[in-house]
Amino acid sequence: MIVLFDFDGVIADTESQYTIFWNKQGKDYLGLENFGHTIKGQTLVQIFDKYFNGMLKEQEEIVPNLNAFEKQMSYDYIPGALEFLQALKNKGIRTAIVTSSNDIKMSNVYASHPELKELVDAVLTSEHFSKSKPDPECFLKGMEVLGATPKETVVFEDSFHGISAGRASGAFVAGLATTNKSEALAPLCDLVIDDFTSVTVDYISSLLS
Repeated sequence: MIVLFDFDGVIADTESQYTIFWNKQGKDYLGLENFGHTIKGQTLVQIFDKYFNGMLKEQEEIVPNLNAFEKQMSYDYIPGALEFLQALKNKGIRTAIVTSSNDIKMSNVYASHPELKELVDAVLTSEHFSKSKPDPECFLKGMEVLGATPKETVVFEDSFHGISAGRASGAFVAGLATTNKSEALAPLCDLVIDDFTSVTVDYISSLLS
């Protein structure tokens, strides 16, 4: 078994902070309300291509604002996430973070949590992929890096795009009800959890057997 984790809303409790940031961008530049919910699970490139296409001046303003925002964000762990990662490592189970975030953002994360890089075998960011979720490329890449097949893989996700990508990759998909309600996730996932305090490594492993 290998385990692939999205980062925001799965390892770190950041989604509410991003919602605040992107709601403001959507209102200021596009006149749209609740824009933060619309773009969940998408990379910055994907957001720009779809919603800010041709708006170069606006893109040039948003990028440094986003970088500054991410630098001062808090990256508190989802309850039980740190302990679950440590338990996986203790059992010799290979893991990777597969995120739409870029390397600059993740460097801010490591500044807050230097232990994180030691707990996983790989961190794959948006720089590693040509396609964004819901395309399964990122998770297939994670399987390739860790040397596993889809049937040996568990994906933890919170966004609809991420869950769709996990399902399309052929992996077992566990949805976290941190960003969306559990009843909305249940039809799309193999398992739904509120956080990592309710699961053990042995339990997750048994679901693949």
